[in-house]
Amino acid sequence: MRIEAVQGDITTQDVDAVVNAANSSLLGGGGVDGAIHRAAGPRLLEECMELRRTELPDGLPVGQAVPTAGYDLPAPWVIHTVGPNRHRGETDPALLASCFTSALDVADAVGARRVAFPAVSAGVYGWEAAEVARVAVDAVRGWSGSVELVRFVLLGEDVLAAFTAALEHP
Repeated sequence: MRIEAVQGDITTQDVDAVVNAANSSLLGGGGVDGAIHRAAGPRLLEECMELRRTELPDGLPVGQAVPTAGYDLPAPWVIHTVGPNRHRGETDPALLASCFTSALDVADAVGARRVAFPAVSAGVYGWEAAEVARVAVDAVRGWSGSVELVRFVLLGEDVLAAFTAALEHP
């Protein structure tokens, strides 16, 4: 599997699936979550509302992942995962790693071979970019399946630098 880190907009990536750093409600929010919902259009929210009504009445648990269609995004799939919120005491790196491996499991299940990830839990959820980068890169490297490309798509130069450094260390 090829793993790379780029600076850019996750909503414009030419991949099979983009991973959404969602909140447990799946009903949109700020940051990456809001950007993906805006770019995908209103049908994404409708599908998420249906998921809440049928399969996930209590919301998506932290560390798990669920797929939806990508709608108006270039990617045919959105894989939603809920990162741990350090401000709420969710500080276990294994829970953060589960976001990445669960999303890859879902990608594998839907046949996605190229997957774009944001820096799940970095920023508003209180995790330092360097820690997210180390956990994410280790989780992806330790996962096995049919995904051929994992692209970390990052907004800030500092976050890109953290992921670049993590990728340089085996």
